[in-house]
Amino acid sequence: MASTERQDGRGAETPSPGTPASARAVARWGPQHAGARELANLYSPGKRCQEWICVILCFSLMAFNFIHLLANFHLGHVWYIFLAMVAGILTADFASGLVHWGADTWGSVDLPVFGRAFIRPFREHHIDPTAITRHDFIETNGDNCMLTLVPLVNMAFNFLTLSPAEIYRIYPFYCYLFALAIFVTLTNQIHKWSHTYFGLPRWVVFLQTCHIILPRKHHRIHHVAPHETYFCITTGWLNYPLEKLGFWRNLEDLIHRVTGEKPRADDLKWAHKVK
Repeated sequence: MASTERQDGRGAETPSPGTPASARAVARWGPQHAGARELANLYSPGKRCQEWICVILCFSLMAFNFIHLLANFHLGHVWYIFLAMVAGILTADFASGLVHWGADTWGSVDLPVFGRAFIRPFREHHIDPTAITRHDFIETNGDNCMLTLVPLVNMAFNFLTLSPAEIYRIYPFYCYLFALAIFVTLTNQIHKWSHTYFGLPRWVVFLQTCHIILPRKHHRIHHVAPHETYFCITTGWLNYPLEKLGFWRNLEDLIHRVTGEKPRADDLKWAHKVK
């Protein structure tokens, strides 16, 4: 059975001639998939509460730090700010690929706490790729907001305690850190937009077209089974060079040789669920 990619971004399988008519009549992927329904039902009230807290704290800290970055701005920082922003975006793109690859490839939904809370959404996404478009802002962005809390808290603390001279010296690094925090926070929102084919704001489509954020056509490459490439989902800038280097494949081979674990075994298990 050959795997194809539909224009709406959903993975689908092309039935072979020998496939029974009853099997061909039912689409494999999507919200009707048995595994997708089971995974969606694992989203808990406790998880929802964690996401709300992280979103509120993250955006409050971002506003606080942005005000202090503006208050400490000097013209001498302009060139460093530009370089810091580019470096922050590239770091966020690589980090998105590393987290995405790790959660897609290893681990299990059955792991205590971590499995249901953080691996579950990745399993659901491969068998129901448009589920993310039905998630609200909190569910989409809660986990990424959590990831940025520590650096944002540290930055806020230093703005309150360091002298102006010390802040001036480390200002370019804080611009890098702030750009990194913004793009890490928005990665899942950008990912959601890459699966949204109708009703996107024009400015989002413009950013996708210019490849400033992850384009829809670019991300479809990842959703061709077995989902083993193009893991970076912030801008996607690093996907091609990492693929040419065989970065993820070599890393998987190394881990398999050391641990004996097969990549994407749990992902395949959920894809094969039929009831």
